[in-house]
Amino acid sequence: MLKYITRLRESIRRSFDNIRNEQLKHNLLQAIPFWIGSVITGFIAVMYAKIFAWGESLLHFILNWHDWMIFIMAPMGFVLSWWLVKEFAPNAKGSGIPQVMAAVELANPKEHRKIRSLLSLKIIVFKILSSVVLVIGGGAVGREGPTIQIAGSVFRKVNEYLPEWWPKISKKNMIMTGAAAGLAAAFNTPLGGIVFAVEELSKTHINYFKTALFTAVIIAGLTAQTLAGSYLYLGYPKTNDVSLMVMFPIILVAGIAGILASQLSVSMMKINSWKKKALKSDRFQIWFLIGCAMMIASVSVFISREILGSGKEIMERILFTENKHEEWYIPVLRILGPALSFTSGGAGGIFAPALTAGASIGSVISGALHLTSHETNVVVLGGMVAFLTGITRAPFTSAIIVLEMTDRHSLIFHLMLAGMISSIASILVSRHSLYDLLKMSFLAEIRAEDQKD
Repeated sequence: MLKYITRLRESIRRSFDNIRNEQLKHNLLQAIPFWIGSVITGFIAVMYAKIFAWGESLLHFILNWHDWMIFIMAPMGFVLSWWLVKEFAPNAKGSGIPQVMAAVELANPKEHRKIRSLLSLKIIVFKILSSVVLVIGGGAVGREGPTIQIAGSVFRKVNEYLPEWWPKISKKNMIMTGAAAGLAAAFNTPLGGIVFAVEELSKTHINYFKTALFTAVIIAGLTAQTLAGSYLYLGYPKTNDVSLMVMFPIILVAGIAGILASQLSVSMMKINSWKKKALKSDRFQIWFLIGCAMMIASVSVFISREILGSGKEIMERILFTENKHEEWYIPVLRILGPALSFTSGGAGGIFAPALTAGASIGSVISGALHLTSHETNVVVLGGMVAFLTGITRAPFTSAIIVLEMTDRHSLIFHLMLAGMISSIASILVSRHSLYDLLKMSFLAEIRAEDQKD
């Protein structure tokens, strides 16, 4: 009897070992595609950042040689950027985040062809080319939003190449994880990537893909750090010895920034809508682009160069030099530049330009209130969170991104307050975020094409 019980116990133990081994193998096979996508995303994000920075440096080098070259470079950059997208990858236009949101919504086997039009290798190539050409032409765009679409494309492609016998992985989870990894690699903000996936992209409970999400964000971030070094997107602004009274300027700046950001979103959507109705031929489209480019060029030459590029150097100057208080018209230029650039039809993101616009608003109001340099830094960071929230309607993502890019953990409540006030204020102008409106536009276009077919 004892021998029988021992044999039975040994048989049960072997069965459990086999089950554990099979489960471990299954989990490992499911994790590998996420790891591969994360490494590729980190590599591409760093290379893209270097190419984009080279484009901005080239623009300033040429303008330092001769200011008037902008009147040649801007029209050429705007038209070429638009043509590259229109001719080769229509869904590479703009930021790329609405396309990822649309792909997540379409993530099922029946919509495979539609997702391929939003996330593909072609999108990666022409997203990079178009956005770099646009920034060389003086476009006020960033690379962070495009990096998210690029990462989504990488993860979708990795998923597509899995052999038939491989354990099935949810396409939706793969795309959402790729987007989070892309944001983490672009800003070096892993928590921001995770919060972005949950707050902006996920319509399901995070438990279904939390392990894949966390590991992908970590691997993408580590890959980027290995290639570019450990860095903060902005650095360490001084914010010590600030009293709680600074909350009142933050509330003021957050309210103004939220309203202006929401108004910018509405204006850009109106411009896009007007273009579809009024500029039906390529010839009229080109004349519109030349007009936008010449406006930016004229402002650059006769008023200020601050309208050009992503604006990262403006944030760095405000936060890390004694020149903390911008002229009153700089926020106007930092709103006008993205409005003209983002509606051009070329590729380019609005994350960095939104942060710059918020920083400039905080800078101007801090100067008007005669705040100290440390108080100005806090209010400027609050303005950055607020303007980005007004665009994305994702206050937690915005607060975490600014928190991580400056390593100012002591300001978490200040930044969350800015995001909350902006979120409330922005609703006064429009209930929907820019990304939601653009996502709906992309889905409508895709469905309209299906009906034609």
